[in-house]
Amino acid sequence: MDYKAEDVSFNLGELTLTGLAYGNKNDELILCLHGWLDNAASFLPLMPYLKGKRVIAIDWTGHGMSSHRSPDAHYHFIDYVYDLLLLFESNEWQPTDIVAHSMGGMISSAFAAAFPEKVKSLTLLDSIGFISSEADESTEHLRKGMLSRLKNNTQILSSSKKKKFHPSIDSAISARVQVSDLKFEQAKLLVERGIIELDHGFIWRSDSRLRNTSPYRLTLAQAKQFIQDIKMPVQLIYGDKGLSFVQSGLKEFAPLFHDFTSHKLIGGHHFHMEVPELTSRQILEFIG
Repeated sequence: MDYKAEDVSFNLGELTLTGLAYGNKNDELILCLHGWLDNAASFLPLMPYLKGKRVIAIDWTGHGMSSHRSPDAHYHFIDYVYDLLLLFESNEWQPTDIVAHSMGGMISSAFAAAFPEKVKSLTLLDSIGFISSEADESTEHLRKGMLSRLKNNTQILSSSKKKKFHPSIDSAISARVQVSDLKFEQAKLLVERGIIELDHGFIWRSDSRLRNTSPYRLTLAQAKQFIQDIKMPVQLIYGDKGLSFVQSGLKEFAPLFHDFTSHKLIGGHHFHMEVPELTSRQILEFIG
């Protein structure tokens, strides 16, 4: 399918967020936020079915074609929330319907709790609540996170980390298929936006620091507080073969929302790429 999406970019000062847009610029906006190590192209199959809407899917910082953070910075969860705030402020967007997958769902949930005046509705795709840990595990997380950062930084400085080059795009697509629930056609969309050709072959565009272990986690009490503070309507759409984290999260977090509905579709973690027409129908019914 030819998706005919247009490239867009947003200058946030020291960073530029790139993305893909579809639909009439005068129509109401749906903002789409992808998951960890994906990019804006994960929403390409969905875009043609969200008729009557202006759909914008961004690449998170360090992903897709967006800027990488500066060498002295890192990819803390809360910094993505700030990126989202800057995006809204720089565009002077009115309250917006957000559709967010996986990690994007966690970021947008925190954003919706802290800035309810900016979010009209929130649709979570195979994502609910937050990854959390017990308070007494904080020191262990800090140690693991710092050692992970040190290892990555040492490898970069010493050039000892051999970059993985793929001889062809098909090779990279096959590698992505092996570590995900994606079929070749779906992985192709993500890989084509997430890879760059150099002299020695093809290499991922994404920042290697994205794979660093997080030095901190929310406690369950903090995670629940965020969810309790989300006042706008929220719907969860999840795949019957999606993340087990979502199944357990339904029990833990669903009762805490003020206005919540959930729907199960056939598919895996990327069901919105597998069954885009069914997914879009559910989204439009909800925000309509």
